[in-house]
Amino acid sequence: MDKQLVDQFILNSLTEDVGDGDHTSLATIPAGTKGKAKLLVKDEGILAGIELALEIFRMVDSSLKVTTFLNDGAKVKPKDIAFEVEGDAQNILKAERLVLNCMQRMSGIATKTREIVDILQGTNTKVLDTRKTTPGMRYLEKWAVRIGGGVNHRFGLYDMILIKDNHVDYSGGIRQSIENTHQYLKDQNKKLAIEIEVRNLEELQQVLQTGGINRILLDNFNFDDLREAVKIINGRFITEASGGITIDNIRDYAACGVDYISVGALTHSVKSLDLSLKAIS
Repeated sequence: MDKQLVDQFILNSLTEDVGDGDHTSLATIPAGTKGKAKLLVKDEGILAGIELALEIFRMVDSSLKVTTFLNDGAKVKPKDIAFEVEGDAQNILKAERLVLNCMQRMSGIATKTREIVDILQGTNTKVLDTRKTTPGMRYLEKWAVRIGGGVNHRFGLYDMILIKDNHVDYSGGIRQSIENTHQYLKDQNKKLAIEIEVRNLEELQQVLQTGGINRILLDNFNFDDLREAVKIINGRFITEASGGITIDNIRDYAACGVDYISVGALTHSVKSLDLSLKAIS
């Protein structure tokens, strides 16, 4: 966990949610009231966000006592209890919604990721996430992908070069885009991995003739062309497939021999896992 980044996220989120006070709790619950609550699972899936929840409770009130029964990555089912939290009742409720929002979202992502990882079992292909994430929650969502057994692609625009179709078109072609990239990295004294997207076998040949890259993204290839592309590349570069890939056909894409398959749906359209924080009387 990147504590600095996570703590800033928690502070921003609490500011957004609490404002100048949780007036409902302040109005209804006498100050100093002690309480206890449990995190109840109401779905089947993969649990994610326990470590984050502990940090949220700590930042809201370091005197809150949390007893965990399940860890991140655990398979869960309805009626499982992930943890119990005990202490100041007002502060438990102050943390409640942030804990639930994060854990439900992260657990949904981890669950979807694990489903795909299981489908790909026995192949040499790994599943990648993308930048199709919720603004402000990218770190948490990519964290959840890792918990589910997936692999993180680049985190943002700053940590890798990914030359996509628009970059190629705007720069004047594949060769020019690669040459421009090398000149830029030299001028800026930066060392970044370079990946380039190709849309067909002709563009692939242009990339291979130019060289100077680390990974090739084979976008919207049909199975025959994807198999042919992998054969042509012959292990010289890391291969990644994307576009038109679903749960139903992802293993067929993996069978074409690519190293990675990127799936934007891991983070942009998952169903959150149903979790609830219930008071224990």
